[in-house]
Amino acid sequence: MTPSQGACTGVIDQKIDLLVIGAGASGASVAYEATRRGLRVALLEAGDIGCATSCRSSKMLHGGVRYLELAFKTFDLAQLSLVREALMERAHWIEQAPFLAQPFELALPAANCFEKAYYGVGLGIYDALSGQRSIGNSRLLSKTQIHQALPLLRAGVNGGVAYSDGQFNDARLNLLIALTAERAGAILRSNCRVVALEHRADGQLCGAISETSMGEQEHWRASVVVNATGMQADSLRKMADANIAPRMLTSRGVHVVLEANLCPEGIGLLLPATDDGRVLFLLPFYGRTLVGTTDTACKLNEACAPSQAEQHYLIEYVKRWFPDLGQPIVKSCWAGGRPLLKPAGKAINSSRVVREHEVETLPCGLISVMGGKWTTCRPMALDTLKAMETLLGRAMPTPSALPLLGAAQNPALTQTLLLEQQQQLRQLLPETPIQDQQIAHLQASYGLEALALVEKNSAKQLEPLSDVIPICEAEIDRAINQEHARTPTDVLARRCRLAMVDMSEAQRLLPVVQEHLAHADLPKGELDLQH
Repeated sequence: MTPSQGACTGVIDQKIDLLVIGAGASGASVAYEATRRGLRVALLEAGDIGCATSCRSSKMLHGGVRYLELAFKTFDLAQLSLVREALMERAHWIEQAPFLAQPFELALPAANCFEKAYYGVGLGIYDALSGQRSIGNSRLLSKTQIHQALPLLRAGVNGGVAYSDGQFNDARLNLLIALTAERAGAILRSNCRVVALEHRADGQLCGAISETSMGEQEHWRASVVVNATGMQADSLRKMADANIAPRMLTSRGVHVVLEANLCPEGIGLLLPATDDGRVLFLLPFYGRTLVGTTDTACKLNEACAPSQAEQHYLIEYVKRWFPDLGQPIVKSCWAGGRPLLKPAGKAINSSRVVREHEVETLPCGLISVMGGKWTTCRPMALDTLKAMETLLGRAMPTPSALPLLGAAQNPALTQTLLLEQQQQLRQLLPETPIQDQQIAHLQASYGLEALALVEKNSAKQLEPLSDVIPICEAEIDRAINQEHARTPTDVLARRCRLAMVDMSEAQRLLPVVQEHLAHADLPKGELDLQH
């Protein structure tokens, strides 16, 4: 048995069925689905759980209206298939985790009757593709209705079409998928980088060596190794086979959060055609407005670094469509890379790459799940398990029921139980002017587990620390002690979204978080949305 690089002297041995490298949405989903089937699973993440692409999405569970239009314009059935699959998965997550994902509407503005009819037909097809998994039908908006929903929208918009999609908390859903697998028996390691892959004498992959930020090593003997590292997939593929051709392209999407709430009725705005052909949106976001997104090819190390030019581009479109707003005040800005899959042997522009996924098995046995999008992480995981079956030459066991943490054993009852829980929370939480907001926040973060968190903590620990997002000290402790948070950014940007919503407010709470980290013997660190 030989390592691809490094050595295994003195490391701790772990014997498992499946080693999943990368704890973003796809890797966490692979670990979850494998755990459901009774496999001994380890999930390793070099940084924080879901710290890259999976926490920097547009916060939409959607089929992709843009992909639908492209499918018809280019007669591309792959795009149409992707839309159909994503619409099915959109409904799945809204059903399984209603505290994290909900339907909402977006409006497409129209300047005239022709545009309204064009959008109406297209969105009618979008509705039809979802079939019985529909979450709401599109509807025509009069001039009065669209300006009522978006009061500062510029003159000249003579109505539009509203359609339904899903909005969700990407970082928490990713986290809860991983934690659900961990609670069911999977081993979960964050801040744990794979430094070597190991092969048997016949060249077949048989494990890996990981190393923590403190230099501690573990040796993982695994029947199967899955590469779910997203944008970093080529690095692990090359670790397995130095001569392998790269497959990944990186495209950066930038988002800004405005202080103003431009969507007071909860209806977002989709701009289907900018001057350069991009699609932009404005979404309701914690009482503010999320604006995005750009699509800029970039180097891998620049994927999380928003440029001034991209921010300016977004702000200029806001000013064009909402001229009475004045100069928008930006409260937060972040960028996220998209792990786009280049068709084998082809050079192609990132904006034209189909957001479908591929599961590749190298001759040495490394299985890589690549490409795709957040909404389709579950089909990606299921296809990965099929590749495992082919590699091992045997079928997977039948999956057992494993509801997401915070959901009911029967997910159909989750919504009803959440309503019942609200009254219990109201009796236990401190009486503050934002108590209703705090109840909504706790349930949106923890679902049915919110009550247990409240019952275990004192009134002082439950006092809201912010009226932007009413996080409390009990949640900070939980993030550190039960949710693998190790830095202020883990706590304030991913366990709760405060830094993604209002960076100055997150900076105000930074000393509180640093104090809790120090009590847990963890470095205090700073707040940085690029990590």
